[in-house]
Amino acid sequence: MKTLLVIIDGLSEKPIAKLGGKTPLEKAKTPNLDFLAKNGICGQASPFWLKEQKYPRSDTAHLALLGYDPKLYYLGRGPYEVAGIEMDFKKGDIALRANFGTVDKNLKIIDRRVGRISRTEPLINALSKVKKIKGIRFFIKKSYGHRAGLILRGKNLSDKISDGDPYKVNVKVKKIIPLDKSFQAKFTAEALNQYLEKCSEILNNHPLNKKRRKEGKLSANCLLLRGAGKFKETPGFQKKHKLKAACIAGGGLYKGIGRVLGMDLIKVKGANGFPNTNLKGKFSAAKRILNGKRYNFVFLHIKAADNLAEDGSYLGKKNFIEKIDKAIKLVFDLKNTLIVVTADHSTCSSLKRHCLEPVPVLMFGKGKDKVNCFSEKACRKGNLGKIKGIDLMKTILKLEGK
Repeated sequence: MKTLLVIIDGLSEKPIAKLGGKTPLEKAKTPNLDFLAKNGICGQASPFWLKEQKYPRSDTAHLALLGYDPKLYYLGRGPYEVAGIEMDFKKGDIALRANFGTVDKNLKIIDRRVGRISRTEPLINALSKVKKIKGIRFFIKKSYGHRAGLILRGKNLSDKISDGDPYKVNVKVKKIIPLDKSFQAKFTAEALNQYLEKCSEILNNHPLNKKRRKEGKLSANCLLLRGAGKFKETPGFQKKHKLKAACIAGGGLYKGIGRVLGMDLIKVKGANGFPNTNLKGKFSAAKRILNGKRYNFVFLHIKAADNLAEDGSYLGKKNFIEKIDKAIKLVFDLKNTLIVVTADHSTCSSLKRHCLEPVPVLMFGKGKDKVNCFSEKACRKGNLGKIKGIDLMKTILKLEGK
């Protein structure tokens, strides 16, 4: 039996008063997801999160859903981001994720995403000219939207360094500091701070930002860094689960997780992390792959529900869920395939952040319970009960008899 695992990022959340006490998922018209729930087995999963994290995060939650204990295998966010945008990396490289941000003259953050700027290629090209500091080589590449990936290569590097991004506005950008007393951590932090100073100078004087300021738009005048990590070997998905897997995703992080786990990345034109992503193309690609002989597992990731909730757009999230519902019908006629739909974590529109609510799970193609629709509340009554996110792959493999 084959498996299509559909992870809808940030799908679930708390009820919203303006939606009549319903969640965006409950409010959305989802006849196709409801069909899968009615004719499948449902339940809830508690998202994985590390003790030091306030809330579940996409990187560790996804690793857990794919059967990898983040306590053992987590590399830090940066390595997955740079892997996902297909940067070349070597053993010992330090990788970080970056946002273009807007700061005032005192380095106080006005906007962490520059209004979700997307045209950053000219800025990336300018920053690419900063090649070496203190003997360390720097490589930067555009990710989707306002994001970028950064690699440091050289001797005496450490990933034991702090984030520069404070994760909130109206505060100053943080200096990178060492997180232990080693020479390597101190040296890496110093090199990065020098690099960021050069980047700020380049960005402030860049023609694109001058033009944006003239037009009354936010200026992409700083880099906010976070998630430093060092590459180390991770057991491949095929070796761990005995499944040949493909990954279909738009966001760099999710492609990166797939790539680090040894999945083949399947490119779909128009697939991205935004509400205009090519959903039909993603599901069509999954169907084509699973109808073939090469793969018996597909990890299909859909991002934008999370972004919309983080922006407080509960109606946008509802509408996007309805788009997913229309597209998923494309895979209904797959033969001998377990279709699994869930989320990595909940994202609450009222809070504009990830939250601790459990996520709904449906598994179609191997049994049936009495759940009659796909929602947070309905799935609680399913035969799967409440499982841990980290046990999802065990549950899938058990249902398949493996």
